[in-house]
Amino acid sequence: MLSTRDIVSIALFAALTAALGLFPPITLPATGVPITAQSMGVMLAGALIGARRGGLALLLFAVLVAIGLPLLSGGRGGIGIYFGPTAGFVLSWPVAAFVTGWLFDKHRGQPHPALSALYLIIGGIGVVYVIGWTWLAVMNGWDVAKTMGYALPFIPGDLIKVALTVVIARGVRKAIPNL
Repeated sequence: MLSTRDIVSIALFAALTAALGLFPPITLPATGVPITAQSMGVMLAGALIGARRGGLALLLFAVLVAIGLPLLSGGRGGIGIYFGPTAGFVLSWPVAAFVTGWLFDKHRGQPHPALSALYLIIGGIGVVYVIGWTWLAVMNGWDVAKTMGYALPFIPGDLIKVALTVVIARGVRKAIPNL
């Protein structure tokens, strides 16, 4: 059973992820795929509200996209999103938030910044890449080498999001220890 606090947290982090889609994306010329701040919402949800609520927040977000709300970068939404080559990324977000939250949930208080970064890399990048890049490869008929070559340009931006998330999550956890 979800408490009122759980429901508010889930809705807040789904909304935060949507709001992060309002930042103008940076499109990599070689790929045409936008780099958005939305994956940082996934990381923040897991790091701040834990596995269950973080996963549910991103599941709510994915459902809202499916029913047509234009919450993805560039105002995209609708069930058609889930039939394209990049669907694996949005589909990975609930799992990534859950895994990230599960790693953070193992700690009482603040994990060391390096450990926080490792958790975010495993859950917020690793899970997203495994699911997202696998879906992309299957949908496009690519082999592993081509998919990994396509993925490499995204790594620096994702590592910047990890660093920002560590700083933000530590600040929020310090200000609101019982979040």
